Amino acid sequence: MKFEPVQKKLPPLSPVIRASECGCPPVKNITPADIADELKNETWFAGLIDTPAGPVPQVSTEIKLSERIGHIRARTSSFRMKFSLKPGLYAVGSPVSSSDIFVTANYRLSFDHLRKALEGMNAWILVLDTAGINVWCAAGKGTFGTDELIRRIKLTDIKKYVEHRKLILPQLGAPGINAAEVRRNTGFRLSYGPVRADDIKKYIEKGYTADEEMRLVKFTMKDRAVLIPMEINMIKEKLIYFILAAFLYSALQPEGIIFKDAVTSGYTLITAGIISVAAGAVLTPLLLPFIPFRSFAVKGGITGAVALLIIEHCTGAFSSVNLYFYSAVIILFTLISSYIALQFTGATTYTSLSGVKKEIKYSLPVYIAGFFVSTILLVISKIYEWGYL
Repeated sequence: MKFEPVQKKLPPLSPVIRASECGCPPVKNITPADIADELKNETWFAGLIDTPAGPVPQVSTEIKLSERIGHIRARTSSFRMKFSLKPGLYAVGSPVSSSDIFVTANYRLSFDHLRKALEGMNAWILVLDTAGINVWCAAGKGTFGTDELIRRIKLTDIKKYVEHRKLILPQLGAPGINAAEVRRNTGFRLSYGPVRADDIKKYIEKGYTADEEMRLVKFTMKDRAVLIPMEINMIKEKLIYFILAAFLYSALQPEGIIFKDAVTSGYTLITAGIISVAAGAVLTPLLLPFIPFRSFAVKGGITGAVALLIIEHCTGAFSSVNLYFYSAVIILFTLISSYIALQFTGATTYTSLSGVKKEIKYSLPVYIAGFFVSTILLVISKIYEWGYL
């Protein structure tokens, strides 16, 4: 069956109820007006197309300025947890029953990269409910997975929109999908497109074949740099507590808390903290291939220790403190740099899930022991400072 969709200027189609075979409860009748009203404030919404199978929201392939600002916010703040869209079936251009179906996550950055890459094409986009998580991470967590793909195929009743039975999935979503089970339950066979959405047109031109270059996951310095703001964002909310704790420790005297005496050691702690954050969240990702050892915890520890010692050598930032305090600072903030670098494992191609679990297993006792030792040294340092040693 072939059909040509037209832009919505026709009377609304008769409402259709699709409870489908998935066991989902019936939903109320949905009209084109309902869909248009629900999506009217979405910047990517370009209107509706009418098909014999029902109305489908049409998406723009242009990324507007407000959307680019949203991308920046998603990379630098907790806004990323809200940067999602409703799962379902969408149209790019004017797709027909023979048009390709591309599958993605309902994280807006994933969705936006895909729709931009489909500029000038007529295609369907099937958006899965990944709880607002990108394809790669969602595949690891199981939300971009077999059950959700089967469920979404049935909920959208996508068989009524296309005559073929083929879905094109992003390669990075493969770990979460059992292709045989999807085909057994829905009749759709799966093809895996290129790693990057920008290569989709080239992939199609090559007869839906991805060459070695398209399959290669590149994790360049630029790719790593893009992720740095998200790493820092997870830390910045704790910064005020760290600064407060640093000055409280420094102000602690036998007579009570005296802030006028807190300047030297307080600023020393804050300086060391900033260095450890920069080493773990910025230097380690940027220099990742050049730092020895596979372990991210070790890489971050090396970077943190070297950065602290270089700053001390060049500026004498820690020279005004006693040996106990100096030792505590080196131990504590080297481990903080290590811990921050370890968090980067979830965003890199250098690790596997089993490798990360193993690294956490061995790193956690070291962090606990190091924190305990540095706390003891800080206590001794304070006693020494008071003249009791």
